[in-house]
Amino acid sequence: MSKSVLFLCTGNYYRSRFAEILFNHLARKEKLPWRAHSRGLQVGMHELVGSISPYTIARMKRLRIDCETASREPSQCTKADLESADIVIAVKEAEHRRMLAEKFAGWEKRVRFWNVHDLDGATPDVALAELETLVGDLVEELSKSAAKVK
Repeated sequence: MSKSVLFLCTGNYYRSRFAEILFNHLARKEKLPWRAHSRGLQVGMHELVGSISPYTIARMKRLRIDCETASREPSQCTKADLESADIVIAVKEAEHRRMLAEKFAGWEKRVRFWNVHDLDGATPDVALAELETLVGDLVEELSKSAAKVK
C-alpha cells in the first residue's frame, strides 16, 4: 500500500515542485512505497512564466533527474489534498503557517514546517540545496521506519 507526502509552497511553481520531483526520484531508488505530490496555497498570486520554475528544471538536469511532472500546471491545494496525505510539509513556516490557518483552519497544527526561503530571501542554489538536504533526510527517516516494520 502506497503512502503519500504533500509538499506545500505558495505558488506550486518552484520549491514544492522541486521537493516533489526529488522525493519521488529518491523514494523510487530506495524502493519506498511512498509518492509525493505538491500544491500551492496561493496559486496565481504571482505572474509566472511556464508551468515550473526554470531554476527547478536546471537543478533537476544537473542532478540528472527526469522531470516527469514538469509540464503540469501549478495546482491549488484543497482540503481533499491535505486529508489524503500521510505527511504534509510546508516549505517555509513564516510564509505558510498563516496561509494554512486562513484557508484550512486547524491544519497549521498538523503540518510539518521547514524554513526554506523563496527567491526574496535566498538564491536558487541555496534554497534548492537546503531542499535537497531536507528531502534526503525525510527519505532516510521513512526508510528507517520501513525497516523497523519489516
